[in-house]
Amino acid sequence: MQKLGLTQSLQQKLSPQQIQFIKLLQVPTAELENRIEEELELNPVLEEGESEDGEDDFQESGEDEVETPESKEDDIDIKDYLQDDDYSGYKTHNDMDDDDDREMPMPTSSSLQETLLTQLGFLGLDDRRLTIGRQLIGSIEGDGYIRRDLEAIVNDLAFSQGIETTLEEVEELLSRIQAFDPAGIAARNLQECLLLQLERMDDGQDVDVIVAKRILNECYEEFTKKHYSKILKKLDLDDEDFIKDAIELIVRLNPKPGGETTSGMVKNQYVIPDFILTNNNGKLELALNSRNAPELRISRSYSEMFKAYDKSDKKDKKLKEAVTFVKQKLDAAKWFIDAIRQRQITLLKTMRAIVDFQYDYFQEGDETKLKPMILKDIAQIINMDISTVSRVASSKTVQTDFGVYPLKYFFSEGISTNTGEEVSSREVKQIIKDLIDQEDKAKPYSDDKLEDLLKAKGYNIARRTVAKYREQLNIPVARLRKEL
Repeated sequence: MQKLGLTQSLQQKLSPQQIQFIKLLQVPTAELENRIEEELELNPVLEEGESEDGEDDFQESGEDEVETPESKEDDIDIKDYLQDDDYSGYKTHNDMDDDDDREMPMPTSSSLQETLLTQLGFLGLDDRRLTIGRQLIGSIEGDGYIRRDLEAIVNDLAFSQGIETTLEEVEELLSRIQAFDPAGIAARNLQECLLLQLERMDDGQDVDVIVAKRILNECYEEFTKKHYSKILKKLDLDDEDFIKDAIELIVRLNPKPGGETTSGMVKNQYVIPDFILTNNNGKLELALNSRNAPELRISRSYSEMFKAYDKSDKKDKKLKEAVTFVKQKLDAAKWFIDAIRQRQITLLKTMRAIVDFQYDYFQEGDETKLKPMILKDIAQIINMDISTVSRVASSKTVQTDFGVYPLKYFFSEGISTNTGEEVSSREVKQIIKDLIDQEDKAKPYSDDKLEDLLKAKGYNIARRTVAKYREQLNIPVARLRKEL
């Protein structure tokens, strides 16, 4: 049985202005410029440039009504739109030259495939074999490897090119392409890539090359795991000196030969910092990147339209509709400028709190001086929601005297010491890195040994945490750090 009833509920909804602010807050500086360009194209009322002072000489009645399709009486306060509000006062005072916006000229170079196709042309192949060679070169990935199965390439040639070939013929052509430059190109795996490079060095007399080829052919798995004692046993050798130079030779080879040829289609990516932090004789000075502080204003021509409306016969229906349309665009422009201004205020407020919290670190850039800091700490200082701080920290960077860092770099968990003091996990990571840098590579420290060394320094940390921090530092386990 169905019943009708009234229920009362409380819901929280974000206004369009709040949604716009949230979206603008989380975009980095490079994307902000694109977002502003989009708004300038969509809204003709919005302009770039400083407000022109002293031009607000209009007399507005502010008491007129405009008829709209939705309502016969829609109040428009002409005063609100004739004012030349100063929305451009958000500039930051850092010396950024407009020339910085100009792109640097890019060097021209051939792509990897273009280079290989040129060398293929020198082989003097007939059209059929030339097509097979092109198919193989087209299967080479950016790092220089062919990972597609050769039988699949045979099928590709049959279905897409109408060329019947055999696996043997494709392998023969592949071996000729593997003789191209750079050395190691078109290998099917790392082992083959390294052997191809050693083949270029082999004159039949270099002992290191001969031993290196034996290691890769007969003891490849042991080599990848650095089981040097097993390599000696397998090669029937009794002294590590016999393989030391050969292993050093292998380590110097290029594991990604495709990376040697830069593609002319790839542009260098540059990080545009959102903040500039300078140390002026011990005084930390913070500024927003000027790209975060665009000069925006309301178009004067649309204010002139309101001036004409104020003096005209307000019963003109078409004029009323035009004024109503402009009013909507003016509202949107003011909302956008307010959102940009609020973005700047929030960014600076958050970054100032981070700088004050990590003041000792920003003086010298010493990682051991980073304090434990979480999003909640900054949120409480600036009296804002944690989600707001998260949006700022997740996508913004700061330029300091010792490098450009993402804001999330300065957030870390706390670890207790023997004295009860809380230290940053980043400080512990730095100590782990220093210990590993100074270890005897013939007998590298295990995670258990690192745990003992940290506890001796007063850091209470478990072995599994040591392993987690080591992995976050991209440092392999002790066995893989071993050197002869």
